[in-house]
Amino acid sequence: MGTQVLSEIGKRTLIMGILNVTPDSFSDGGRYTTVEAAVAHAERLVAEGADVLDIGGESTRPGADPVPLDEELRRVIPVVKAVRRALPEVCISVDTYKARVAQEALEAGADVINDVSALRFDPEMASVVARAGAPVVLMHMKGTPKTMQQNPTYQDVVREILEFLEERIAFAVSEGIAQERIIVDPGIGFGKRPEHNTQILQRLGELRELGRPILLGTSRKSFLGALTKRPVEERLEETIASVVVGVLHGADIVRVHDVAPLKHALAVADAVRYGSGA
Repeated sequence: MGTQVLSEIGKRTLIMGILNVTPDSFSDGGRYTTVEAAVAHAERLVAEGADVLDIGGESTRPGADPVPLDEELRRVIPVVKAVRRALPEVCISVDTYKARVAQEALEAGADVINDVSALRFDPEMASVVARAGAPVVLMHMKGTPKTMQQNPTYQDVVREILEFLEERIAFAVSEGIAQERIIVDPGIGFGKRPEHNTQILQRLGELRELGRPILLGTSRKSFLGALTKRPVEERLEETIASVVVGVLHGADIVRVHDVAPLKHALAVADAVRYGSGA
């Protein structure tokens, strides 16, 4: 349906626009909780240049409480259906770690499952993804969203992320998920201190050892605020800087709130990385 755009990976950076249909996400919670508002924002993100829309119905901000299954389904599935009707060609990702949500979202028209638990929190998730033949994002996280920022420690953060993702890729393949459909995410801000996040950006290229596309999500995150002391709604320049650094170190897909300005920044970054442009 919308997965054709993923064939562009390796030729240019793809932009994943964030569409949170939650009341409590750290940056834009409560803005797009009706289907009409969500579709309007989806259309705006695509018009600005988003290649993928990432729809999420449960906040995974630090300290967030889990959302009951029925509530996540109520938030997500009508939006997936409506976005698919409004934007039949767009690639739709659903940000969930619940197999039932993933199953119903795929049936409703979603293309990709973005699982912050890397198939760990729901024993049925791997089989749902495998049966659908859907691309899946496997993300590194220490602990759970509720606990992940409670004194996270590492001996070597990048090496530990690499080893974790190697193990999760092997698990996914053993469950019938084709390796070529796996995307990896180092999990910026998920069980990491600010210095861990900057180290990940410095050494992101080491994750190329995995042989899989890298998704990077730095948009408006707290480690950026720790660097500049600015509130979440004022972190556009910080986000652009982190995204450009990430792309020049190997990121293939960037997950962002502010699509239009990132599109312009990536025109420059991609010209450097891929030799494109005038």
